[in-house]
Amino acid sequence: MVLSEIEKLLEKYDLGETSLSEEQQLKAYFSQGNVPAHLESYKVMFQYFDTTKEEMYIKAISIEPAGSKQKKSRIYQWISIAAVAVLMLGILIPNMMGDQPARTLAGLSQEERETYDKTKEALSMLSSNFNDAASSVGSLSLVSTNFNKGAEQVMHVKEFSKTTNRLVKKKQTPKNKN
Repeated sequence: MVLSEIEKLLEKYDLGETSLSEEQQLKAYFSQGNVPAHLESYKVMFQYFDTTKEEMYIKAISIEPAGSKQKKSRIYQWISIAAVAVLMLGILIPNMMGDQPARTLAGLSQEERETYDKTKEALSMLSSNFNDAASSVGSLSLVSTNFNKGAEQVMHVKEFSKTTNRLVKKKQTPKNKN
């Protein structure tokens, strides 16, 4: 078969538009020994198809008794019923308790106010410490940036030094020869 015909068939094959007879032609072509280098991947693919076609599934399949499937399905049914019940309770209880007025700071007892104030102080201290740590991280970032800029400048100085040394060596070389 002519190479151009094979390439046209491969284009159709890649698009999924080949007939069974055209696929048989491709399989026959790629089963022969001489295949151009740019079509080697197709040869491997068609060889794979031929070898896997002959494979057989030999693992034993166990058949469960009919009662075990029923037990599993009943367990899942009870789990789904319990999940629906929990959801319903989660929706109904807050709605039934929603008639209570919201508590304000003025309505708290002395002990509850003290607890509230201590909690507020602790959270305020935590927030300020967190903000201090965040600013420290920011200053570390600034130091890192400045360090990187300095490293760049050192590289420029090294490059300048290398170039200068080359020029000085070239100028000294003729003087030493005289």
